[in-house]
Amino acid sequence: MSTHTTEGATDAARSEGRIGQVENEGVWEVFRQEREGDPMRHAGNLLAPDAELAMHYAREFYGRRQESTRLWVVPRAAIVDLSDPDLLQPPLDRSFKKPGGYVMREKLRAARKRVEEPRG
Repeated sequence: MSTHTTEGATDAARSEGRIGQVENEGVWEVFRQEREGDPMRHAGNLLAPDAELAMHYAREFYGRRQESTRLWVVPRAAIVDLSDPDLLQPPLDRSFKKPGGYVMREKLRAARKRVEEPRG
């Protein structure tokens, strides 16, 4: 996907020393919440030269018909992609934290047997 960068965004990036970030400059990701308590969901993206205009566009596109209770407008450059499988897999076995990690039925049966055994 190619993105169009405005001259103003390029000049701002140049003056702030962010020349390498110009490629995605002006692309904003929008997340919205339909009802209070619902999770935030990705609604789409938009092009805007600055945060203020991105908020206005997001409000116009995703909030005009009262379809959202909350919007998050995030520059695409601020999103960190964690798709490396080595980063997503835990280094240790933590199956004990999963609900199926303990088989309680077997442990209860063994404990009952210990209690019922005659003590000598």
